[in-house]
Amino acid sequence: MLYIMRHGKTDWNGLHKLQGRTDIPLNEEGRSMARKARDEYRDIRFDICFSSPLKRALETAEIFLDGRDVPIITDDRLKEMSFGDYEGVENSFDIPGCPINIIFQDPASYKGSVGGAETFEELFARVDSFISDKITPELNRGSDILIVGHGALNSAFITRMKHLPVSEFWSNGLEQCRLLQLI
Repeated sequence: MLYIMRHGKTDWNGLHKLQGRTDIPLNEEGRSMARKARDEYRDIRFDICFSSPLKRALETAEIFLDGRDVPIITDDRLKEMSFGDYEGVENSFDIPGCPINIIFQDPASYKGSVGGAETFEELFARVDSFISDKITPELNRGSDILIVGHGALNSAFITRMKHLPVSEFWSNGLEQCRLLQLI
């Protein structure tokens, strides 16, 4: 089985700031979310966990798996999509004509980098590489896998695993600290 989870809440989530690769830690609400998820999903077996190395995801994985003998392996390919110069922008949808909003409002039209933001092609290349190098071999061994990541990263996994078009990139958004079984 393959499961994915999005990290718990951060202060920037509460302020509606674009986080991207900015390494923002969980806040106390985020830690509480991870503890609640740990209790809710305690009967689901995991053999291995892959996590983004960003603090908010790694701490979520550590809290969620506390008390289990499950290795947590970080991988840079699991970092969140980079939003370039727009990381830290608060309430981008309230800024008329803010160029980064195309990623969220019309992903199929986002063809190139805006303000140094990562392209979908770059994001998908990272995800495809990770699936090929890590996920497929573990699934072939019969492992139950958990990936703890981020909103856009997890959407990329869903898009690739379900063979969805980019226009549906955000259609399967994953709530924070909710577990989704992909396979």
